[in-house]
Amino acid sequence: MMFNLFINLVFLMFNKQKKEMNRASSFWALSITILLCITLLSCSKEKAMQEEVLKMEKEYEQIMADYEKQIIPAYREMSLQYFIAATNSTQENWEKYAQLEMKVNEILSNKNLFERIKKVKESNSIQDPIKRRRIEVLYLTFLGKQVDTAKLNQITKLQSEIENKYSSYRTLYGTKKLSDNDVEEILKTSTSNKELKAVWESQKKIGRLVAEDIIKLVKLRNDVARELGFKNYHDMSLRLSEQDPEEIEKLFDELDNLTRSAFIQEKKLMDEVLAKRYKIRTEELMPWHYQNRFFQEAPKIYEVDLDKFYKDKDIVEIAKAYYSSIGLPIDDIIQRSDLYERENKNQHAFCINIDRDAKDIRILCNIKPNARWMETTLHENGHALYEKYFDDKLPWDLKTPAHIFTTEAIAMLFGRMASNPQWMIDMLKISQQEADKIKEPARKTLRLQQLVFSRWSQVMFRFEKSMYENPDQDLNKLWWDLVEKYQMIKKPEGRNEPDWATKIHIATSPCYYHNYLLGELLASQLQNYLIVKILNGEPNKDYSFYSQSAVGKYLIDNIFSVGAKYHWNEMIEKATGEKLTPKYYALQFLN
Repeated sequence: MMFNLFINLVFLMFNKQKKEMNRASSFWALSITILLCITLLSCSKEKAMQEEVLKMEKEYEQIMADYEKQIIPAYREMSLQYFIAATNSTQENWEKYAQLEMKVNEILSNKNLFERIKKVKESNSIQDPIKRRRIEVLYLTFLGKQVDTAKLNQITKLQSEIENKYSSYRTLYGTKKLSDNDVEEILKTSTSNKELKAVWESQKKIGRLVAEDIIKLVKLRNDVARELGFKNYHDMSLRLSEQDPEEIEKLFDELDNLTRSAFIQEKKLMDEVLAKRYKIRTEELMPWHYQNRFFQEAPKIYEVDLDKFYKDKDIVEIAKAYYSSIGLPIDDIIQRSDLYERENKNQHAFCINIDRDAKDIRILCNIKPNARWMETTLHENGHALYEKYFDDKLPWDLKTPAHIFTTEAIAMLFGRMASNPQWMIDMLKISQQEADKIKEPARKTLRLQQLVFSRWSQVMFRFEKSMYENPDQDLNKLWWDLVEKYQMIKKPEGRNEPDWATKIHIATSPCYYHNYLLGELLASQLQNYLIVKILNGEPNKDYSFYSQSAVGKYLIDNIFSVGAKYHWNEMIEKATGEKLTPKYYALQFLN
């Protein structure tokens, strides 16, 4: 519009002067005048743009100041209370946690603040890459909360009630109360078909206590997602975490094809060994015969007993010595943590960063002196170290892992060491002769574990996806259809129980589980890079990384300190030279 007015003015001037000027001079006068007008317009436009940039920069700084003033103390209080409730599960503690989470929801659902964030994001005026990344992350964080806070609070309250039920539940066998550790031990060691069935069925009774509430929770989550324009909560969760649902499904299809034939072969061998152990025919094998509540861990079919190497060992001291040797000490983390089982305590394991600035990072475990808890202790401290080494200069919102699955990758990379013969030489001081003896069965056991876990992850991913698409379907049937298809385990005849609801993640860590398998892919990718590029070693040989401070330095410099500075795949490419790929996982476990 402004440009057209200038052009009209130019032509008026030209018409006034044309009688007094010859054709050539008129042309040059007109050209100069037009160029002058364009220059003036350009300067005016550039000035306006600069003013807009300065305005948005100022608004950005004000948004962050307003946001941080509220969110940092609220998040700290909420996280601390979660840890308190998890370590002392009472209704009062969980109610207090729910109230604090509602306070965080109130901050994140602030529509005025969201609109300000959205305006700055859509202006494309923020040039600094860290600020630009921060506004993108903040936008996604707020987007998922832009609904009535009453709905968010209803979800929080219901979820905390469910968590309390899981934390307080103990399996009854006769008159004896069993912890999850006790259940796992019986499933692994007992050869009594009667006892195995009774314990497995009793543990599954938690499903009846929570199933109805979980379905309510699923529908509430779906209401929120659809109100925000997403297909359902599963779709929303992936998109808000910067994952494309179609790409993730395509990757799981690829992994299904990659693992199927190898799993069928291993399953055939597994069934033969287990049938012999329980003195039954292979066709009589039931879910309780696979030495785990969910068949998410590999049963012991190879002649190697890793547990004997950890018997009477101090799991925590071993972990501390190992991480210190690679330049990643965990003494401060261990000091703040809660590591051993007791009544009214969460029976699982997790890591929590209570204060990102003060680095109050803790883990929760229920340690026993066995290989599983050695793996878990290394795993959870892997999470904690990722959080510990975020660059202090990063803004609060970017002091998080690049993605949920990238921190899982670090945890898995180190957790695998518990069954690594070279690591056992270095840390447990077993002899080379002992290591040589267990090397092949330990390798086969780890491979089997990866295959078993990969197939189990297929069940979890596809169940949650389908459940959020249609929570009114027969979920009991859906669960067992997927178990039979991907894990190739038979449903007990006539069983119609909400066994899906016995898996705590479905209620309390929704649409998360697929990230474990993505973490395994990245763990293999990182392991290959560390061996080949950092240590100049040979891929697929046993390396423990013990006393290799270069490993710790690489992880700090390229992964930990970076936090969420980049999109997860950009971070992976910068760190390894490639985007996420399953080829190293396949090379390590499927060849």
